[in-house]
Formats: sequence, structure tokens, C-alpha cells
Amino acid sequence: MRALTHASYAAEQPPAEPQDPLAFLGDAALSLVVAEHLLVAEPAASVGRLTPHRAALVADDTLARWAATLELGPLLRLGRGAEQTGARATASILATTFEAVLGALYLDGGLAAVRRVVAPLAGWPRGA
Repeated sequence: MRALTHASYAAEQPPAEPQDPLAFLGDAALSLVVAEHLLVAEPAASVGRLTPHRAALVADDTLARWAATLELGPLLRLGRGAEQTGARATASILATTFEAVLGALYLDGGLAAVRRVVAPLAGWPRGA
């Protein structure tokens, strides 16, 4: 549940804990999984060629789209003010929530669990 708990909700509902630490971990796990995939998929490509591809895959708009695909928005726990301002549909909040879910997955199942979620969303072939 922590992965779905926005800081605004945690502030209003102690002892709820915010998703931010999990998002921090999920961001790192996502970057590693994406970098690993790109390097394996294009072993001869230069870092200068791979970097923009990685950046596009970890950008907020991409992560927000993936969060929407997984229907994370309706599950998000928001504080009253955030709910009233439409934060549930904000790309940055959806992206952070996606990263937090990846952080929780990493803690539970390691990088293999993160790969299993990211690969189909990114359109990578099975086993990639």
C-alpha cells in the first residue's frame, strides 16, 4: 500500500508512509533494467546513441502512460487537496507512483520482477 500512498495522504493520515523512498529505489531499478536491455539489444551502439533511448524510456510521460496502462491512478491514495486539484491524473504523480511500484517489486522480487513488468510495457520481446 505504501507504493500507492502520495505524500499528501501520508501527511493527513499518520502513520501512513509516503511512496517517495520506494520511488527513489524504483527509479534506480528502472534505469538499470533499461540500460541493461539497451546494451544487450544494441551491443555495438555508442553511449551517445543509447543515452537518448534510455532517457525517453524513463521520462515522466512514458512512465505516466505505463501507470495508466496498469490503471494505477484509481488506486492512488491522495490527500484532500491533491485530490481536489486533479493530481490523480498528473503525469509527474503517475510517474512517481509507477516508480514506487517498481521499488516495491524490486524489494519483493529483485530486478527480475522489475524486468517482468517493464518489458511488456516497453514492447520488448519476451526474455529480453
